[in-house]
Amino acid sequence: MTMANGARLAPVLSIPHGGGPLPLMGDPGHQTMVDFLTRIPRELPRPDAILVISAHWEEMTPTVTSGADPGLIYDYYGFPEESYHIHYPAPGKPALANDIVRLLGQKQIPCHPDGDRGFDHGMFVPLKLMYPRGDIPVVQLSLVEGLDPALHLSIGKALAPLREQNVMILGSGFSFHNLRAFFSTGADAIDPGNEAFQNWVVQTCNSAGLTPAQREKALLHWENAPSARYCHPREEHLLPLHVCAAAAGTSAHVAFDDRILGKRAIGLLWR
Repeated sequence: MTMANGARLAPVLSIPHGGGPLPLMGDPGHQTMVDFLTRIPRELPRPDAILVISAHWEEMTPTVTSGADPGLIYDYYGFPEESYHIHYPAPGKPALANDIVRLLGQKQIPCHPDGDRGFDHGMFVPLKLMYPRGDIPVVQLSLVEGLDPALHLSIGKALAPLREQNVMILGSGFSFHNLRAFFSTGADAIDPGNEAFQNWVVQTCNSAGLTPAQREKALLHWENAPSARYCHPREEHLLPLHVCAAAAGTSAHVAFDDRILGKRAIGLLWR
């Protein structure tokens, strides 16, 4: 999107990040996602920094990484030894962390910097595919315990001005996240519940016929969507999308609509 002064807004992107480190290990069930994440940066302007909202970090209040050189957190279990030696050298950006604290504070949302916390796999797995050189500064923002959709929509709205600074807002989650269901049916089996909820995601976020208020209401009451609790027994992998949709405030382009580990998943782009 281009602003009235001719400057471009940085994109907002909501992505599936797959299962643990598997996308970086040649797993065939993730190939469509790997192809998408490898391709999408070529279609976007290069950001000056990236803000990641990952499904794998929750705090009592919004918390942002503020260290200049965060390490990696290998927050998965039972994978091959090489998955615990993945390297991704992206620097942090303390000034951006301070901006996030300020923006949320202006909306009466307390936010705390954390100079010690590293990057979890919701950050380094997709970004290693998207920007493998690791030369774009990154900060992570936590979800908030309790997983209140209204609060996460408010957080997204507060973060919208970052786009004017050429900061990409990246929601890293999964539009389907029922772990048991991933392994209970064959890879080619039709899953009506999975399909119904993905259709709802597309209709809610992609339809230009919805007003921003209608879209926000649908996201606020996401549990009323078809097969909502089947697809998300716990909603931590869905709420990064809420932050992204609210930060963008417009209808999205469907950037990814394919299968990961046999289940349909959606990726959304706001330009």
